[in-house]
Order: sequence, then C-alpha cells, then structure tokens
Amino acid sequence: MQITNDIKYIGVNDHDIDLFEGQYIVENGMAYNSYVILDDKIAVMDTVDTSFEKEWLENLKAALDGRTPDYLVVQHMEPDHSASIDAFVNAYPDAVIVASAPAFTMMQQFFGMDYAEKKQIIKEGDTLSLGTHTLQFVAAPMVHWPEVMVTYDIHDKVLFSADGFGKFGALDVDEDWACEARRYYFGIVGKYGMQVQNLLKKAATLDIQIICPLHGPVLKENLEYYVNLYQTWSSYGVESEGVMIAYTSVYGHTKAAAELLADTLTKKGCPKVVVADLAREDMAECVEDAFRYGKLVLATTTYNTDMFPFMREFINDLTERNYQNRTVALIENGSWAPTAAKAMRAKLETCKNITFTETTVQIRSALNAESTAQIEALAEELCRS
Repeated sequence: MQITNDIKYIGVNDHDIDLFEGQYIVENGMAYNSYVILDDKIAVMDTVDTSFEKEWLENLKAALDGRTPDYLVVQHMEPDHSASIDAFVNAYPDAVIVASAPAFTMMQQFFGMDYAEKKQIIKEGDTLSLGTHTLQFVAAPMVHWPEVMVTYDIHDKVLFSADGFGKFGALDVDEDWACEARRYYFGIVGKYGMQVQNLLKKAATLDIQIICPLHGPVLKENLEYYVNLYQTWSSYGVESEGVMIAYTSVYGHTKAAAELLADTLTKKGCPKVVVADLAREDMAECVEDAFRYGKLVLATTTYNTDMFPFMREFINDLTERNYQNRTVALIENGSWAPTAAKAMRAKLETCKNITFTETTVQIRSALNAESTAQIEALAEELCRS
C-alpha cells in the first residue's frame, strides 16, 4: 500500500487470533501495522507480532527493492509491535534502532539485550533527518505504555500515532471504524484520558494530513471526525444522547424489569435505548456503550448480600477506566434482603461527577404494581434529565 510517494505500508493481517491481549474478542482479526519511509536514508516504523515476522520481512524486502534500511524506529514496545525487532536486526545488522530510553529498558527485559552497539535514544522534540523527510518525535507516556513515542513526518505531514487512533479488525475486512475503534479505545486506553488529552494538545500544534496508526486503517480524509471522537472519549464526554440499560437476571424477573423500562423510555421519546445482558454479551462492547451514552441504568439481583458477579465485573471495568460525568439509575431485586443497589452505589460513588437518579427501583422477587410504578417514575426522571 502506497501512503505517500515515499511512505509504504508493510504491515500484516492476523486472522488466526481469537482474543486480542488475551481478553478482547476480535471476530475480524487484527492488523499489525508497519511502515517504511524511503528517502536518502530509510526508516522502518515499528515491527509486527512474531507470528508474522517472515511475512513482514518479505513485505519490507519488496518495498526496499534492493536497498537497505538505515533505521528502525520503535515507538511502542508491546510485543504485537516489537516482537520482530531481533529478526530485523539479524536481517539488517547495520541498521540503527531509534527509541526512547524506557523502550530500550524493555528490550532488555523482553530480549535479554538492549542493542547497545546500535541504539539511538530519542526524547521529546528530537528530530531525525532522512534527507527530504525529517522525523520529529513526540513523547506520549501512558498512551498506553510509559515508553511510547509518536512520530511526525514534517515533509509529508504524517503522524505515526502508535496505538492512538487504532481499532480492532484486520485491514481486509470492511467494517464501521467508530464501533471497533471505540471498543478498542475504552478497553485498552480508556483509563488514560488525561494522557491522551496531553497528546492531543501536542498534536494540535502540528499540521497533520495523514494518521498512520499501529492498528486499523490509515486515516487520510475527514481527520477532524476522528480527532473530535478522541477529544470526546479522552475527556469522558457524552458521545450520543441515550440510555444504556445493563442487567443481570437469574430467573427472568430482573430482565423483565429492564425490558419494561426500555419499552417505557422508548414510548416517552428517548432518542436511543440500548439493553445489554451482561452474562451473555461481550463485556467490552457493554463497556463501550456505557461510555458512549450519557445515562446508565444498572439492574441486578442481590447475590450473597452483594450484587450478581457479572454486574460486579462490569462496574469494576467501568471504575478501572475512570468512568465519570454520567447519570446513573439503579434497579435491585431481592426476595428477602435486597442490598444490590447499596453495593452498586458504593462502587460508583468513587467515580467523578456521577449523578444518581432520585428514583431507585426495588423489586421483591417479581414485578408488582409498586415496582412497576417505580419504573414509570424512573423513566419519567430519565427523560427529564
């Protein structure tokens, strides 16, 4: 793939993977992106997962067309991007490795060596001239590892954004960018909103025409759309008006309450209602929707004087990712001693700027006239807020 006259894509698609980072379902696989800049001197931007190093080296060889690379720029040391460093060094022993000091420390940890005889340490503001192209390095600590540097090609106005602006899915699959980018962002980067905001401020000073991430497609058009989404996500803002109802249910009674609330909200004109069974749906997609919408309803049974395990996992996933700036409503079910609402509230009170609705629905085993009226009142309150 030709990115610009001098920049080529040399990455690979992985359709063998089932779980990315051991936890995220990726039905459409993953792309491990790598690029080469062909100038008076040649720079290779990152490597790929070790399972694809032979394919990657063949892609690189084809792009080089008989030439030899001068530099390997390592922006991020996660193994899906760095595991083929040693294979590159064996293939091109005269090339210099360019990376941050923390990245070289991680190379020692991963490979038992830090390539001392061929390393060039870079820091914020450093530049590397390739001839026509000059690379400017921008520190991006904790987006989402501490060693990360992103790279700006001043000549072609290209930002090599490491894991920023990435998404799940291989490049030979056509799918909506925002859905899988959102799930990727909140699953992997969501905790580090402040650090992403810091990077976006730096990026705003650059004239960026193309974004080349380490996962997902190269972004060339309507960059404002992608940047605005990252602004919203990293500031924990509301992307879409609507209500997400997340529930767990043992015998179907709490499910019935969640569905009744959803139906009532729809009839009252709520712009969007999303209902998720936390025991059966992809938890990462549920987390994605909780961050997407401005209002969240949690409905669960009391279980061992606490909440049902899938609800506890869901709330833990939210709090670990700095869930904030949302309206939250609670529905609890308990046959003799309901305590789920208290337990859920205690977990979420540790989050910033959470507004709890005045109405909390309490179900005693199954819906009755009283709890049905509470659901009506809750729907009215959610539509007003």
